Amino acid sequence: MTIIYLDHNATTPIRPEVVEAMRRVWAAGHANPASQHRPGQQARWVLEHARARIAELLGAEAHGSDADRVVFTSGGTEANHLAVLGIAHAAGAAAIVKSHEPPRALISPIEHACVVGAAERLLDEGWRVDSLPVSADGVVETAKLPGLLAPETRLVSTMLANHETGVVQPVAELAETCGAAGVRCHTDAVQAAGKMPIDFHRLGFDALSISAHKFQGPVGIGALVLRAHVAVEPQLLGGHQQEGLRSGTESIALAVGMMTALELCVAEQKETTRRLAALRERFEASLRAALPQVVVHGERATRLCQTSNVAFPGVDGQVLFTALDTLGVACSIGAACDSGAAEVSPTLRAMGVSRELLAGSLRFSFGYSTTDSEIDDAVQRIIGAVRRLTGSACRDE
Repeated sequence: MTIIYLDHNATTPIRPEVVEAMRRVWAAGHANPASQHRPGQQARWVLEHARARIAELLGAEAHGSDADRVVFTSGGTEANHLAVLGIAHAAGAAAIVKSHEPPRALISPIEHACVVGAAERLLDEGWRVDSLPVSADGVVETAKLPGLLAPETRLVSTMLANHETGVVQPVAELAETCGAAGVRCHTDAVQAAGKMPIDFHRLGFDALSISAHKFQGPVGIGALVLRAHVAVEPQLLGGHQQEGLRSGTESIALAVGMMTALELCVAEQKETTRRLAALRERFEASLRAALPQVVVHGERATRLCQTSNVAFPGVDGQVLFTALDTLGVACSIGAACDSGAAEVSPTLRAMGVSRELLAGSLRFSFGYSTTDSEIDDAVQRIIGAVRRLTGSACRDE
């Protein structure tokens, strides 16, 4: 049985071109880029070229006295922690709050667990964390942001595109509001990078997080793009690397791998977007033709081209997920399991999705390697599994 991989939002298969680029770096046997001798300087040049190129691809300023900074991290989680905790701590420490109220941060209820975890750390430290609500379509309600900003607000963090529904957020509007209020703002672009055009300066954010394995790059490297002069308190101490913002020897091969993957995605973006949007439409239309009761979460909003979060009413999502795994369809249940107890999706819950639809939702995500025939085959396997679980008879088409 052929495995059909429809979980590209979790991780993407690495491109052969990326593997080859990394192989060449490893084969070169570069020295430590922090070393001052000539081999170290040569290694530093390769690393800094990758850093500058990544900045350019993301619409950041790569050169000059006011150049933006690209801080390499171990992945999206660390990048988000460096942004939320690092910027919040730096802004909170520098602020003199006349009212003596605790400093505040603001996130939305649809953020990734790593952003929520960082916000919870701020709560433990005495901060107040406010929540920006979302609509039934999964879009943050920008009109409510001004009323939630207080004199004590030091940071707003909202994702660029949701990892469960693919819904793209109006982050430029949020950044404009934050800028006018003098509040630092960060966007988690981990799910969006490589899948939609990103212009760091046009978006207007102070910080932006990415992770290479979400766009056919290597696992183990991410980055935080920081606007020039934004103060950040480092989370890893003991080294001088990356202007002291993130201690630890940088991996040249991983940096080049991320650069190569991003170059490929940006170069192919228009065609890839067109193709994956057509695949998503084919997938959802085919499901609806056989199972008219299905619900696609966030379909009325602008979504990433490769994400489809589908509810199957009357079906237990965990049972369907297991059935599809047995049938060779790899997808995501969209809910975390803790000691065998399924926890409903925070994203769908924030959207006000009913209990029945929450329980029967699965996320399917497509990628560079997904084909038309895989979509058609997957749809037939899904239809068969749903009909068996609901006890409905197969219809003759």
